[in-house]
Amino acid sequence: MAQSTAAAAPTRGHPKGLYLLFTTEMWERLSYYGMRALLVLYMTDKTRGGLGWNQEKALELYGLYTGAVYLTPVVGGWIADRFLGQRRSILLGGFLMMLGQFMLAVPGGALSLFYGGLLLLVVGNGFFKPNISTMVGGLYAPGDARRDGAFTIFYMGINLGALIAPVVSGTLGEKVGWTWGYASAGIGMGLGLISFLLFAKRLLGNVGLAPQKVENKAAVAAPQAALTRQEVDRIIVILVLALFVVFFWAAFEQAGGLMNLYTDAKVDRSVFGWEVPTTWFQAVNPVFILLLGPIFAELWTGLGRSGKDPSIPKKMAFGLMLVAFGFVFMLGASKQSDAMGKAGLMWVVAAYFFHTAGELCLSPVGLSMVTKLAPARYASALMGVWFLSNAVANYLAGKIGTYAERLGEFQLFLSITIASAAAGVVLLALAPMLKRMMHGADEARPAAPAPTANGSEQPKTQVA
Repeated sequence: MAQSTAAAAPTRGHPKGLYLLFTTEMWERLSYYGMRALLVLYMTDKTRGGLGWNQEKALELYGLYTGAVYLTPVVGGWIADRFLGQRRSILLGGFLMMLGQFMLAVPGGALSLFYGGLLLLVVGNGFFKPNISTMVGGLYAPGDARRDGAFTIFYMGINLGALIAPVVSGTLGEKVGWTWGYASAGIGMGLGLISFLLFAKRLLGNVGLAPQKVENKAAVAAPQAALTRQEVDRIIVILVLALFVVFFWAAFEQAGGLMNLYTDAKVDRSVFGWEVPTTWFQAVNPVFILLLGPIFAELWTGLGRSGKDPSIPKKMAFGLMLVAFGFVFMLGASKQSDAMGKAGLMWVVAAYFFHTAGELCLSPVGLSMVTKLAPARYASALMGVWFLSNAVANYLAGKIGTYAERLGEFQLFLSITIASAAAGVVLLALAPMLKRMMHGADEARPAAPAPTANGSEQPKTQVA
């Protein structure tokens, strides 16, 4: 992918375009997580104009919605690769999501508006999510040691939006009115679109502008070229790791569903006589991301420079083990709420801390991994496939949460703990084989210089 000088110009060690993508993703995540913090509370609300559904029905739809959010990127990535390009896809997706939020915000809206708004959010996300992540990778040359750190910085943008969302949209929706919460989420998405339109040309250069089908002239000239053995192996690694992250996200995504409802009903949220809004607990994870993100970014970059960076499969295995350990604290919360009626809020905060540490080992590293391993002509499509694992996991998260009323929270939290830990152990055992199948794609190395017209060498601006 050709990269212009503007896109490549570094700012504190990273291209300036990274910070535009950071900002755009921040606003989009404010929109998504603002709505996510409200969704199950709105569906189960019986007194303030909510839908009045029972917990099982609400969690069922929550799982379907969040699963679909991660399913459509498969199609959105494919369309971007062949027709629209990543940049146009981001603008289209953001516009559709903004409309979806405003449909949800219609006062006294019918169920048709509610479902229609969710549908627009799902479709819009399909165009937006895989393409903005792929563009981050497009800013860096193959083997650039900064790439994992860049995705961690980008991930902090995701979580800055996720932090602001419950405080703004969550508070407005929970304390003022559901309409105000959804409308504020739509405004957040609109601000993201404006910032992207204003600065994309100057800061991103040609990155993400043309579809891969047009941009990769070799692929157009020789469409019959088959995947190499190395490319096949790397795609297999993406698919295997995608299977394991289903276990991670099925556990982690209890946060917006079961853990959200549990916090609302069974956690003592009083702090010095003031009751913390339930939606604010959705900000605990992004707070920890912002605190721990720079530490992990520097950790991966430093270990990469010294040649001691754990392989990507190992990092992801650590993530699974950490999310399992986080649920140990939910076991303590469940025991206390069964005995005393309410659990202390620090149980939930501690669970989110370890879930966050696991997320930083797995999610930004996974995004970076796809951009390293995916053949350029399938980059956005394979990013979409990566999000397909999130689709399955989010659907399962909703289904798993529905068993809480039948099994009890303690038994359900225990099952999640055991399944996540077991998946982590298996992935750790497979890590050496998966690393070999990457054929060195995850190893930091200097980008090869590109020859100029007079035969001298200059820094290379070609990226995978």
